[in-house]
This record gives sequence, C-alpha cells and structure tokens, in this order.
Amino acid sequence: MNFHIITIFPEILDSYFKEGMLGRAIGDKIIKVKAINPRKWTGDKHRTVDDSPYGGGAGMVMKAEPIYKALCALSKKKEKRKKKKIILLSAKGKRWNQALAREHAKLDDIVFICGRYEGVDERIVNFIDEEISIGDYVLTGGELGAAVLIDSITRLLPGVLGNEESAKDESHSVEGVLEYPQYTRPEVLTLGRKKYKVPEVLLSGDHKKIEEWRRDNSRKK
Repeated sequence: MNFHIITIFPEILDSYFKEGMLGRAIGDKIIKVKAINPRKWTGDKHRTVDDSPYGGGAGMVMKAEPIYKALCALSKKKEKRKKKKIILLSAKGKRWNQALAREHAKLDDIVFICGRYEGVDERIVNFIDEEISIGDYVLTGGELGAAVLIDSITRLLPGVLGNEESAKDESHSVEGVLEYPQYTRPEVLTLGRKKYKVPEVLLSGDHKKIEEWRRDNSRKK
C-alpha cells in the first residue's frame, strides 16, 4: 500500500516511520510512505502556501492551488492505483474508528492532505474523497492525524503483525467492545509493599474457562 502525505513539513514524521512496526513494514515493502511538499508548486520566490482569510479574522489559510497541483502530480505517477482515496485531515471531518481502519486497509493508495494554520481553502474539498478527524480537539496540523491513520491501517495489513491473531480479539475488533485485561510474568508481582497476582483462571490451563473469563472481562463502551 502507498501512503502519500501532502505537508509543508515533509520531514516531521520521519523518526516515527523509521521505528517499530511501521519501520519493519516499510523495510519489508508492505507499505510505502512518501511526503510531498506543496511549496514545490508555488510561483513566488517565498514559496508561499498561505494567505489571509477573506472576510477577515485571525490567522492564515492554506491556499488551494499548490495542494491541487500536488494532487495532479500524484495522479500522473506510476503508483496510481484503482483503489485510491484522497483524505483531508480536518477537525470537522468524520470521526476515525476501527471499522474505518478495516475499510481503508482494502485500498491500494491513500493521499493525506495535512492542513496548517486556520485550515485549508474550502475549495479543495471538490478534489477529495472524504474529510477525517481523529477526535474532538484541535491540533496545530494534520500530520499527527495522518500518522494515526497510517498506523491503524498498516497493522491490519497481511504480514505486518507478528501474529495475525493479534488483531482479532483486541479492543474495537468488535464495535463497542474493549479488550480484556492482559498479564505476563512474573505470576506474583511485588510493587512497593503489596503483592499483585495473576487471576487464577489464567493459570488453570482450562481454555474454556479462560475464554469465558476473557469474554466476561471485556468492557463495553
């Protein structure tokens, strides 16, 4: 799968994509992540990508034209795929969830537009497929949102998780249900002056009872 991030800070996520699961997915050629700077498609010496809003108000608004030209350049490249979506990260977009992550994991190519300042000129919505929000709060830019979406999608792709079963019984694998508590060694953990034990049923070896305990201890939102 190809991920393209249109951002005026193309190196801002480099360290995140070099480490852990995402770094391995890139190394194994399961995904590609490329940042595209819309400043490349500006016509002035200052490479201006923003301007003051019509009607007045605080802050600046990102111009639509450089982003549109970046989208046009991407559509001409060989990595263009049939199953493709263009997503604008936006505080007023659809709330991201696990069901959407599974849906988008079926695509071949996703382009993320990362706004800054007071957002992006509204006319760019004529060239996108959807607006996505990662929560009811405001960030300084859309880059972190893009990283969240890429992470949640990538871990659902075949060959990414060490154990394919890991994604089946976790939180949100069933809508509205949060995963049961998890424990590991040692069996008895001493923290401070208190001992904390693993629930006996998990040590029993009785898979039916363990499955029942896990089902009973999964929390519903």
